[in-house]
Amino acid sequence: MSLRVAFDIDGVLADFRTAFRQAATDAGISGRAADSDSPSSDPLSSRDIKAIWDHVKRTPNWWTGLQPYEPGQLVRLYELARRWKWEVVFMTRRPSTEGDPVQFQTQWWIEQQGFYYPAVVTVPGSRGELANALRLDVVVDDQLLNCVDVVGGSTAKALLLLRDAQDKTAQDHAVSRGIGVVSSLEEAIDVLEHLHESVGERRGRLQRLADWFGGARKPQETTLPVPDKNRVHLRNE
Repeated sequence: MSLRVAFDIDGVLADFRTAFRQAATDAGISGRAADSDSPSSDPLSSRDIKAIWDHVKRTPNWWTGLQPYEPGQLVRLYELARRWKWEVVFMTRRPSTEGDPVQFQTQWWIEQQGFYYPAVVTVPGSRGELANALRLDVVVDDQLLNCVDVVGGSTAKALLLLRDAQDKTAQDHAVSRGIGVVSSLEEAIDVLEHLHESVGERRGRLQRLADWFGGARKPQETTLPVPDKNRVHLRNE
């Protein structure tokens, strides 16, 4: 089974949050940005956020300086994609900065992490429409709204990468909509690997995916089997 898979960039592959905090410091915004996860910190104002984004947009090739969340996982993804002939697409809504186009900056960054010749699509609108146009099988994203858009606007399945294990509300909303929930890029790739191995010999791609995410499970099951772990939560049909 040759999967067609798409990955969001920021929050899934790249640590945007840390880079944005550094941009706040560089832009002369007070320490509120750097400590924004603290309950005692003041929220950034809309003026602060605009000033930070203005700084980002003035910085040449700012997107090439982000750090990966999980070094080595893009190498693994590349090796699996080559071995099993997966078609992998990377999607982003990043705004333009000084320097090279966003698409080129993103391609360069992904290659630096070990995934060569990446297909990068800058997405101005609906993820669901793009997933439908590209006939994707699975989309991995860190935003619940994007995942809902994918499952509502296409036949693709969605995996929500939820790094905050305490965010039970997002997890419950995702599970109720048949969206898989994983806690890391490594776990998301585990899911894809297991999906490839589990359904490769069964009938039609769309039916295989539907079975794997939903109806093929026993009524009492609420998780998908993942090698060596059971942390992928799915809707209990």
